[in-house]
Amino acid sequence: MKFTGTDNYVATDDLSMAVNAAVTLQRPLLIKGEPGTGKTLLAEEVASAMGKRLIQWHIKSTTKAQQGLYEYDAVSRLRDSQLGDDKVHDIANYIKKGKLWEAFESDEQVVLLIDEIDKADIEFPNDLLVELDRMEFHVYETGEVIKAKHRPIIVITSNNEKELPDAFLRRCFFHFINFPDRETMQRIVEVHYPGIAKNLVQEAMEVFFEVRQIPGLKKKPSTSELIDWLKLLMADDIPDEILKHRDNSKAIPPLYGALLKNEQDVQLLERLAFMHRREMR
Repeated sequence: MKFTGTDNYVATDDLSMAVNAAVTLQRPLLIKGEPGTGKTLLAEEVASAMGKRLIQWHIKSTTKAQQGLYEYDAVSRLRDSQLGDDKVHDIANYIKKGKLWEAFESDEQVVLLIDEIDKADIEFPNDLLVELDRMEFHVYETGEVIKAKHRPIIVITSNNEKELPDAFLRRCFFHFINFPDRETMQRIVEVHYPGIAKNLVQEAMEVFFEVRQIPGLKKKPSTSELIDWLKLLMADDIPDEILKHRDNSKAIPPLYGALLKNEQDVQLLERLAFMHRREMR
């Protein structure tokens, strides 16, 4: 079955090709792109489109690769031994299965999302090389070998916060989600808000792309932020004329808090507006 997007997710031809290529090659799909471009959502929609269960492993700065395999709770076993609990004689009672173990033992193929892998320590990707390559790992405490019943479809996302090791990259199929052009963005908006007034979308997108093109922005507004902004514009029933005839001498767009996420960018737009007012005198 080929992935071509879903009713809830607009996938470009390049992105669809990348997903299908990774599935064919049986390699992890490494997805990079600006925050808010739908990297995490992609895994959910791939699972939905292919009728497969999704297992999500969200990575934090403290996450270790071993946690994806299993964790041995030695502290609980020691406590139970002091209390005379009979279950201490079976070490398996203190093995907590990780997300990879869960994916490997599934009776049907699943989609495994390893989300924001670049948040973890630099050694994290290297520590998973063998497991992702051979689709098996060894449980030292019990002596058993866990092999994947079905090779999962693996989607790995990264925000480019740090470089990933070459040995890890070599084992992945890579795709960078480019920021949507206007046509694609209109399709995305239509998916979220079917039947939305075209004039409002057109004027809102003019402002949105105008803001993104301002040099020096610390954080450019993303797709998800445009969706939030449109929701607010509709909720407050702001007419598209306000956006169309927006006075550049005024500071910033209405409800700007959905688009701008830090004070430096707000101050930048206010300075630009001040300069525009001086030029108009």
